[in-house]
Amino acid sequence: MENSPIDAGADPSPQEPPSASALRRAGLTVVAAAACALAAGCGGSSSTPDQTALVEQGRQIFRFDTFGDEAFWTDQLRMHEVISAAVDPVTALSVGLKVDAEALPAAVVAGIQAGTVDLKSPATTIALLKLNAVVGVKGTVETVNGRDALVRVGITCALCHSTVDNAFAPGIGKRLDGWPNRDLDPGAIIALSPALSPQAKAIYNSWGKGKFDPRHNVDGKNKPVVIPPAFGLEGLHRITFTGDGTEIAYWNRYVSVVEMGGLGSMSEPRLNLSITHGTVDLVSSKLPALQAYQLSLQAPPAPAGSFDPAAALRGRLVFEGAGRCASCHAGASFTDANATLHLPSDSMAEPETPSYASRSATGLYRTSPLKGVWQHAPYFHDGSAATLDDVVQTYNSRRQLGLTAQQIADLAQYLKSL
Repeated sequence: MENSPIDAGADPSPQEPPSASALRRAGLTVVAAAACALAAGCGGSSSTPDQTALVEQGRQIFRFDTFGDEAFWTDQLRMHEVISAAVDPVTALSVGLKVDAEALPAAVVAGIQAGTVDLKSPATTIALLKLNAVVGVKGTVETVNGRDALVRVGITCALCHSTVDNAFAPGIGKRLDGWPNRDLDPGAIIALSPALSPQAKAIYNSWGKGKFDPRHNVDGKNKPVVIPPAFGLEGLHRITFTGDGTEIAYWNRYVSVVEMGGLGSMSEPRLNLSITHGTVDLVSSKLPALQAYQLSLQAPPAPAGSFDPAAALRGRLVFEGAGRCASCHAGASFTDANATLHLPSDSMAEPETPSYASRSATGLYRTSPLKGVWQHAPYFHDGSAATLDDVVQTYNSRRQLGLTAQQIADLAQYLKSL
């Protein structure tokens, strides 16, 4: 139900208690859906050799390609100076940056475990960047006066749309591409730039963890939204909160040029937006592969033991009945986004100032897909609902659904199972 309308019909009628047969049917559906999710998560879909190669190319772009945005992060914001002087691994982890444990040589792993690697030295961060081990940050390291020096730095898609499984330590583990990094504090990172005014720094520092405003540097307003997941998008044509484009490539172009500062062009007449960076295009040719990789990222199934199965079965009946969720969260992806966009008044985060929808190309909101919704709290586009229980409580109150406490709890459990 993340920033999405549930209400699309009349006031709910009184609901009869679910029958045993109805519960059994719901149970079979949940089990079948879980089996499909597990199969997909383990690579259950087949693909041609050409498609496999395209997806692998896209994975490399997603993880490691900056689209030439060093021109922004280095030449303008001078972030290489900040990192070299003050960003040690402890600081980096504190603002949500992640480390890819699989990129670490055995000797480095042993040193971290033994405490012989200095995690409070910026030189260690530079060493990690040299190994391509900092998720979403790409550094160029050269030898200067006999020492490694960070001379250029840029960012990749993975900065915001990947995290790690914490298998080695908090913030250090195997990559989880497509998972939004809700630990990341992009505003606090940008605010470290010595090129920014105190007023600009204050705005960026106001965003908080897991939030980013992709419109701020276009319209000058300030209303960040939560970083969305990049998984579970296969079959969807409306990718963003406001459904501005009809494919992932639209938003990839917008972000790579307008937000990341990559070299290329983005034009959006509905926003009177036309931006070109540089004299070469390092974006366009990469969009097909990047989109193919993102479409291959399946929503993660709910972990075993993370929800009450019996309550989830009851909750599904509430979802389809008294809760009226299925009227918009419809189909296999639990969204009507391909066919319908909704008025701002349908969003549980509205009214807000400034309205995020009013700053978009459509002026509307899409219904967010629910697969993997257990993973990316907080909810609604502004992150105002801390848990799925809060989401249901908000809808019940705002839509006057009349759900009982048991129905609210059961519906939350069903959402946790998706």
